Amino acid sequence: MFPEDIIDENADELNDDLQNNEDDQGNTEGHSDYRISLKDSDTQTHLSGMYQNWFLDYASYVILERAVPHISDGLKPVQRRILHSMKRMDDGRYNKVANIIGHTMQFHPHGDASIGDALVQLGQKDLLVDCQGNWGNVLTGDGAAAPRYIEARLSKFALEVLFNPKTTEWKPSYDGRNKEPVTLPVKFPLLLTQGVEGIAVGLSSKILPHNFNEICDASIAYLNDEEFAIYPDFQTGGYIDVSRYNDGQRGGAVKIRAKISKLDNKTLVITDVPYGRTTGSLVDSILKANDKGKIKIRKVDDITAQNVEIQIHLAAGVSSDKTIDALYAFTDCEISISPNCCIIEDNKPHFLTVSDVLRHTTENTKFLLQRELEIQKKELEEQLHYSSLEKIFIEERIYKDKEFENAKNMDAAVDHIDKRLIPYTKLFIREVTKEDILKLMEIKMGRILKFNSDKAEELIAKIKAEIEEIDHNLANLIDYTIAWYAMLKEKYGKQYPRMTEIRSFDTIEATKVVEANEKLYINREEGFIGTGLKKDEFVCNCSDIDDIIIFYKDGKYKIVKVAEKLFVGKNVLYLNVFKRNDTRTIYNVAYRHGKAGPYYIKRFAATGLSRDKDYDLTQGEANSKIMYFSANPNGEAETIRVILKPRPRQKILMFEKDFSDIAIKGRHSMGNLLTKADIHKISLRQKGGSTLGGRKVWFDPDVLRLNYDERGDYLGEFQSDEQILVVLENGDFYTTNFDLSNHYEKGIIRIEKYDANKNWTAALYDADQKYFYLKRFTFEASNKKQNFLGENSDSKLYLLSDIAFPRVQITFGGHDEYREALEIDAEEFIAVKSFKAKGKRISTYEIKTISELEPTRFPIKAEPEEEENKFEVKIDEDDLDDKSDSQILDELTGQKSLDFDDK
Repeated sequence: MFPEDIIDENADELNDDLQNNEDDQGNTEGHSDYRISLKDSDTQTHLSGMYQNWFLDYASYVILERAVPHISDGLKPVQRRILHSMKRMDDGRYNKVANIIGHTMQFHPHGDASIGDALVQLGQKDLLVDCQGNWGNVLTGDGAAAPRYIEARLSKFALEVLFNPKTTEWKPSYDGRNKEPVTLPVKFPLLLTQGVEGIAVGLSSKILPHNFNEICDASIAYLNDEEFAIYPDFQTGGYIDVSRYNDGQRGGAVKIRAKISKLDNKTLVITDVPYGRTTGSLVDSILKANDKGKIKIRKVDDITAQNVEIQIHLAAGVSSDKTIDALYAFTDCEISISPNCCIIEDNKPHFLTVSDVLRHTTENTKFLLQRELEIQKKELEEQLHYSSLEKIFIEERIYKDKEFENAKNMDAAVDHIDKRLIPYTKLFIREVTKEDILKLMEIKMGRILKFNSDKAEELIAKIKAEIEEIDHNLANLIDYTIAWYAMLKEKYGKQYPRMTEIRSFDTIEATKVVEANEKLYINREEGFIGTGLKKDEFVCNCSDIDDIIIFYKDGKYKIVKVAEKLFVGKNVLYLNVFKRNDTRTIYNVAYRHGKAGPYYIKRFAATGLSRDKDYDLTQGEANSKIMYFSANPNGEAETIRVILKPRPRQKILMFEKDFSDIAIKGRHSMGNLLTKADIHKISLRQKGGSTLGGRKVWFDPDVLRLNYDERGDYLGEFQSDEQILVVLENGDFYTTNFDLSNHYEKGIIRIEKYDANKNWTAALYDADQKYFYLKRFTFEASNKKQNFLGENSDSKLYLLSDIAFPRVQITFGGHDEYREALEIDAEEFIAVKSFKAKGKRISTYEIKTISELEPTRFPIKAEPEEEENKFEVKIDEDDLDDKSDSQILDELTGQKSLDFDDK
């Protein structure tokens, strides 16, 4: 029934193995699984053979006739039959969906439910079916009304590109009573526009929908032999990251996000949902994340109507930016889809790219347009031939010939007309046949009496012009096909703007955005840690997906997963939440090497550690011991006091050491020698500041996020109290900290380190006064948006400069364009005032352009201070008895003394 070559090439080998297995079994008892004896018959049925044949037939049927679309028209069989039925029923008016379903059942071997569901899906895609009534909602997931209540008809687009019985290949329907198309002659890449999803036996197809206009542009680019690329576009909108799309082929993936914005600092609004999700499923995922403690919210309000609007009200003290990241990390606000471009071609499934599909369908469109032109030309040629015959037949009054009137029979009459037409043979485009003459003899007298020679000539000339145009189109078929796509885009493209915004996504680490929904405890006596030890010592807040770093008194340390109760051993010195790849958390340590060895001091960061693996911050000598330990989240370096054990002839019993003198090295580093003398005790002398300096920050305009990884535009080195200034093209501005969780919107014209003393110059159009103004001002620090253009949203910014002495050129237009361009020194034109000030009007004349000129003055730079002369020193070592107290201290701490005699 179906071609066997679509089945796995190993199927034959599998069948042979199964048959051999049966033969080996013979008639041995206990193998009734393989054979059934029928009563009153000696026939034996082999189930394995039945399975091989029937299952493979079933698999072939599902692949070819149900689940996977055909590459030629991009339709599954049920969709093709629905559209064919709607075309047969089409009279320009709406039809009840129940009637369409019943009519389709003439062609479809399955029940009405499958037809109804497929028709509703076609209607919801808003391309081929013009719907009337309640057809459900792809945003909310609401279903359509019953088929008897809703109506449909073919859209104008479908009527224009889907049907042409003259170019359609037909086959009998499943019961042989009707004809149905093998494929519809679709003159458009319909498969890529609508997308498709189907699961067959052993394979599946998932082709994402693409934008109508972009497909037209890509088809035109292909016909022009140019490069092209197309990316998915969804009715539900949202954001999409196509960096791993892989042209829609197997192995690729796309990330899709809902659009989340801040209504205020306590309320988030979702305005788009990811493809394949609904507002209901999205809200459910948010509530589940809240129940699990991944996010903290007060409530969720779904007030979706025509457009999506889900309001998320945050709990008190919760960061809105961090919650946005958490929504993407723990809810369906971000999903990943793996496309699989599987189609049917030549009765076989093929795995292609979407570019391959577009090329194939574009070539198919070109072929169908060529077929239509050829058919149209043939019809016109027949019309021209008959018109020429008719004109000569009537003008030469052949019907009045005595031989014609006195003809004995029809053959004689035909012969006479044929002889009379011989002199005019060159006027005909083909040979005159008997059928042509018989058709002439059917002309009624009324038509002959009304015949107008001039109109006949006009008709013939018109037909010849049309044939000439068709010949031109056939000779320039690529240009004709390009014009076809351009016509479709012009005619229908406005209805299908891109809904999904293409942008790059930053990778959100769940451990950085999850709420600390658990508390970590430790039982030091028994050696247990966990979130369930609520009666024991509290350590810190954590989440259920965090890792914990544990340091022991002997210098060992490791990473473990948060658990309700976990045995980690005794002698725990320190434990806390481990931040992977964190280079800012610095551990300051002093340790004893072995049982009686020297003491070392070191600073290091713990990054890239594996879970449940033992590490050692000492040199691994047995009986090593931690004498001092501190964990510093921002690289702080404190000063410690070291108290030594007394010993004979030892003058120094106590000294201080500043960790800022120690370089930060790798965790495997031995460290610097602290002292060789025995230490009695080490204590904190004084807390210190960070030795890591400020945090270098970059802004990535692709993902609109900050980073510390040198991606995008460098904003500068930030200290803990410094801020970032953000200025938008609509005049809004605000300041933020440099936390990586910050979210920034589109439309940013300036983003930089905030300087309260920087003067700014702006040229703007004041919508209230209807004039252009120039103003100079400073931005005020505020995490709330403020606007320096004024309260009228129609006011518009034309120039913004932070140059100290800016110069502006004004050119005039309209009736004042003859005026000479005006140059303004902004510093002399207006003083620096508040950003709320209106500014000074530039001119009452009509202004055409405002541009910035090169400055002629520059601020005076302060002269750099001269550096002190540096000198090199040499180092000597003497015996302990001959040294001063300071030299003894250097010896104890492993430092070398300075010999100033050699300076």
